[in-house]
Amino acid sequence: MQFHRNDFPTSIAEALGSRLKRARLNKNFTQNEVAQLAWVSRRTVLNAEKGDVRLVDLIAILHALDLVDQLNLFLAEQPLSPVQLLKLRGNIRKRASGKNEKNNNQSLESLDW
Repeated sequence: MQFHRNDFPTSIAEALGSRLKRARLNKNFTQNEVAQLAWVSRRTVLNAEKGDVRLVDLIAILHALDLVDQLNLFLAEQPLSPVQLLKLRGNIRKRASGKNEKNNNQSLESLDW
């Protein structure tokens, strides 16, 4: 299953949980064995396979299944664009500027349709 922009987050989480379960079964591990290797409870593994898991627990389970390298495919590292780097003069951005409602309203009012 490929994920798409319009998919509900719960649907994506459930699909990832199913993939996690399939990976565990392919390695012939029980939920208890994975739980012991990941230092989490069996209930945490069960919930993860349903798509309900904290990120830190998911990483621990992936580590137990020797699948941590899959995280590189999950969310690739985001490089700074050359334009952004120039604007920041070499400093790495740490916060988003957000939307300024006052400026947006003023610019919309100044438009002459």
